Amino acid sequence: MSGADTDSDTIRREFGEAVNMTAGELEKWLATEESQSVGQKKDGASESTGHESGRRIVELLHTKKADLSDDDLAHMRKVHGYVQRHLAQEPEHEDVETSKWRYSLMNWGHDPLKK
Repeated sequence: MSGADTDSDTIRREFGEAVNMTAGELEKWLATEESQSVGQKKDGASESTGHESGRRIVELLHTKKADLSDDDLAHMRKVHGYVQRHLAQEPEHEDVETSKWRYSLMNWGHDPLKK
């Protein structure tokens, strides 16, 4: 196995740890007003970066391992990094269930309340 294979295995494993929602759960979530109410939007964009990422994550969850491109792996690495950074920012004095913090994480495929 080459170093690139090992690296892609690590990326896929970390992505799988970060994304704890199924493609169906994420698609259903992305259709909600709550999902569309959070996140930063690029100049003039109607969709937030996280919401756009969520749609890409759904595609990645449906993609076979052998069909993942370097671009796909780069996005998977980005998702893992975002989820790890965002989890560290959990609000202390807010109802997590309805927080923008949770909604934003869910756009990236991670529901912090899911066990």
